[in-house]
Amino acid sequence: MRATSIAVALSLSCTALPFAASAASNLNMVCSADVVVCEHMTRIFSQSHPDIKVSMVRLSAGEAYARLRSEARNPRTDIWWAGTGDPHMQAADEGLTQVYKSPLLDQQQDWAQKQAENSGYRTVGIYAGALGWGYNTKLLADKKLKEPTCWKDLLDPGFKGEIQIANPNSSGTAYNTLATLVQIMGEDQAFDYLKKLNANISQYTKSGSAPVKAAARGETTVGIVFMHDAVAMQVDGFPIKTVAPCEGTGYEIGSMSIVKGARNLANAKVWYDWALSAEAQSHMKEAKSFQLPSNRNAEISEYAPRFENIKLIDYDFKTYGDSAKRKALLSRWDKEIGASAQ
Repeated sequence: MRATSIAVALSLSCTALPFAASAASNLNMVCSADVVVCEHMTRIFSQSHPDIKVSMVRLSAGEAYARLRSEARNPRTDIWWAGTGDPHMQAADEGLTQVYKSPLLDQQQDWAQKQAENSGYRTVGIYAGALGWGYNTKLLADKKLKEPTCWKDLLDPGFKGEIQIANPNSSGTAYNTLATLVQIMGEDQAFDYLKKLNANISQYTKSGSAPVKAAARGETTVGIVFMHDAVAMQVDGFPIKTVAPCEGTGYEIGSMSIVKGARNLANAKVWYDWALSAEAQSHMKEAKSFQLPSNRNAEISEYAPRFENIKLIDYDFKTYGDSAKRKALLSRWDKEIGASAQ
């Protein structure tokens, strides 16, 4: 886990700090975007809301969900911003998050509003991004491997030890991958595929974006990630090529939720409304966050992978965000994949 705490009021320090004590001027936030994005957006918020002191901790989506569960009887977190929508939906299903309809809800894309509706308005979509992978073009050429353009290509024995993906227990990205494959192939066939893929996996990381960062550093050839994370490595100048699988792929609706029993509820609503604004979402690209924003009027980066160019499945967010369904899939993954993971 990479956890970063940032108190943004006067100092903008990135030093690890505990969550602030309850007070009208405080906001305790868990952020499940990339840490650079978390820190950037917290700074931007502070500039326009200097009276609110934000204490931010960065956790992967699965870890954030686990934190909300552990704090259920005595919440210390006020708002959970970003991360794949499935664990946000699970938290909503378990009553861990607060019902809230923002006055900016009608400015959001249909998929963001549907996410809110499906959760009983306990979460809302804030961005979207398609699943795929990034591969290191130099390593691929050096190892004389064929370009992987389809899910089936990742099973090539030549990729043994050359692929990384996150663990779906800690990573929303990896759970989205699991749910995507189940929807494309059927559950039994998807697990057969994952067992074969396991032979080629060198590491199951905690963070969803870590695999493509490893590929950028030359530590692995392929990282299964959301496509915008691979694009970010390309934009940084690394020899990474982004792939949308030929058979089709799923996508995420990155979400935001106010914690039920939040100590600083009023401030949580201030962040929530701000984060749904076109102005706030237009700042995300400054931190090389290349998702599609939920606000219809937000600026979209020229580098953002566009859905119209990708073969997307009709991802069932309600079913795969259901608490019982998610637990069942993760339990099966632990038994059939995790137990034998390299």
